Amino acid sequence: MSSNSFRSGSFYGDADPYRSREGLTTRTAAAPSDEIQLRIDPVLEFDDEISGLRGQVRKLRNVAEEIGTEVKTNKDFLEQMQMTMAKAQAGVKNNLRRLNKSIVRNGSNHIVHVIAFALICFLIVYLWSKMSRK
Repeated sequence: MSSNSFRSGSFYGDADPYRSREGLTTRTAAAPSDEIQLRIDPVLEFDDEISGLRGQVRKLRNVAEEIGTEVKTNKDFLEQMQMTMAKAQAGVKNNLRRLNKSIVRNGSNHIVHVIAFALICFLIVYLWSKMSRK
């Protein structure tokens, strides 16, 4: 930009090289001074930018709507899962209560049964190992 600053005779005499967009134009001041006056012309470029922004806003709105739909679907799924888990927990609790009542009513014979089963399994493994050596 410094190479363009002394293109004209005066320092800011011709501001045309400093235009940043087509919508910006310069006009000379009434009195010779170091000021530049800019006037922004409403051109199609701004309309294109506005249309582009509208398109982006529309896309963002669609994304937000899809996110909202997904959130609602996930919320419904989680509520249904929570109800299922509550029912399962109630069922397990009920079954444990019935099992405890059954154990109390029949006594502690289940421990004897478990010990007898373990001894029978040990005996089978022992006999099998003795027979496999022969």
